[in-house]
Amino acid sequence: MHQDILLVLGLLFAVSLLTLLSPKLRIAYPILLVIGGLLIAFVPGIPHVHIDPELIFLIFLPPLLYEAAWFTNWHQFWKWRRSISMLAFGLVFLTSLVVGLFTSWMIPGFTLAMGFLLGGIISPPDAVAATSVLKGLPIPKRATTLLEGESLVNDASSLIVFRFALVAVLTGQFSMGEAVGQFFLLALGGIAVGLALAHVMYFAHKLLPTTPSIDTAMTLMSPYLMYIIAEEFHTSGVLSVVSGGLFLSYRSHAFLDHKARIQAYSVWSTLIFMLNGLVFILIGLDLPDIVAGLGHGELRSAILYGLLVSAVVIAVRFGWMYVGTWLARLLFRGDLERTPAGDFRLATVLGWAGMRGVVSLASALSIPHLLDTGEPFPMRGTILVMTFVVILVTLVGQGLTLPWLVRRLKLVEVDHHLPEEEQELILRKRMVHAVVDRLSAIPERDTKIQEVLDHFAELETTYIRELEDIQRAEGSPSEKNSIAERELLGMVMAAQRGALLKARSERTFDHELLRKMESKLDLEQARLNN
Repeated sequence: MHQDILLVLGLLFAVSLLTLLSPKLRIAYPILLVIGGLLIAFVPGIPHVHIDPELIFLIFLPPLLYEAAWFTNWHQFWKWRRSISMLAFGLVFLTSLVVGLFTSWMIPGFTLAMGFLLGGIISPPDAVAATSVLKGLPIPKRATTLLEGESLVNDASSLIVFRFALVAVLTGQFSMGEAVGQFFLLALGGIAVGLALAHVMYFAHKLLPTTPSIDTAMTLMSPYLMYIIAEEFHTSGVLSVVSGGLFLSYRSHAFLDHKARIQAYSVWSTLIFMLNGLVFILIGLDLPDIVAGLGHGELRSAILYGLLVSAVVIAVRFGWMYVGTWLARLLFRGDLERTPAGDFRLATVLGWAGMRGVVSLASALSIPHLLDTGEPFPMRGTILVMTFVVILVTLVGQGLTLPWLVRRLKLVEVDHHLPEEEQELILRKRMVHAVVDRLSAIPERDTKIQEVLDHFAELETTYIRELEDIQRAEGSPSEKNSIAERELLGMVMAAQRGALLKARSERTFDHELLRKMESKLDLEQARLNN
């Protein structure tokens, strides 16, 4: 027991050190963690790490999906829903089909059902890896939206393919009509469960006399409740977490106050860092367990098959991206607002960003050792090795070269919207205007109110200087003891929040910018209250 705890603590320490090295080496931290895990696995005396796939699905997957859904821009997600659906469902099914046909033709003794099983395992890309690699690079916002939206849904579609293929291998029976019906039942049922539980949590946050600590704890419980209850109803736990997270994120401003947001964001930031780090380093550490039981000849053949399957997976993704772009240009005559990939340069980046990760490994490890008849599961070790090779080729190979590709292609923003600096300036002007309107409505204004009103009126005409600078010029709220002045500053902040809320409903401003402005107000509110 103590050794297991020390091992986990040692891994967390290794994750922290490797993450610190990541910016110095200019390598995205998921890639560095996988490489580090591989190196650590070969250190003499290091105990072999066996990943329980149920642990991945139950402990790691719900919070990682929930956090991704929480910070997803719902308006952009809905705007590109067709493109995201085509990637998350159409590309997953096509990849599974092509991999199934290719492996059943190439590998002796590999049945079509086993090929579909492998296709379901390796079809979903990992968005954490892709967004980490692309962080700080000049890419269009649409690329990030499509990659994040794809990853939110493709885990569910790939796991559904995996389940049906696994049943076919175990029982030797498969019905296409029944599979299609079960697919829609799993998907729609998961969404329904997630939205129902999200409404329950929403009213619990809003109506109960909660504290910031209770609100934070409830946000931590929500993804696990959504996932477990959906799975108990035999629906998609992944889509339950995604749909519930999107709903609560969209309504978060209505039930979380500034103190709860500050505390919850800090807790979640640390939690997701630890979970992501452990997940990627465990991928590398699990190599000895994956190759166990394979002879030298079998291992060499499995690696060769894995390299060929990796090439097929990459080719299918590129083909899907290019064909989709070509069809969009043909049908919509170059209307970039309606094309699913924008242009061929963007399609190239999206095609090369299909890096596989932990969901693929966990799915492969969840393959049982025995069939229903009691016989050993056919070629289980080969499937595990091929999955690991695909993860390494796509995550390390594509991940290390993706930044070079982005810089080489010199991508330009394909969507027409105002630059972020201009958006922020417009938002600040609106917030200041809201304060002026609020203070101007006071019939009897004392000297202090008039001074604040004059300053905000001046700021409205110039809107160049920062709001925080103006408030500091009038005196830090935490340094003032006057109740009247605190009420005045509270009124100012309430007006600014109202302006932000109105801007949120217009679907014009970037989601990240609105969150940044809200966070600044939260911090200022906390400073005022203290």
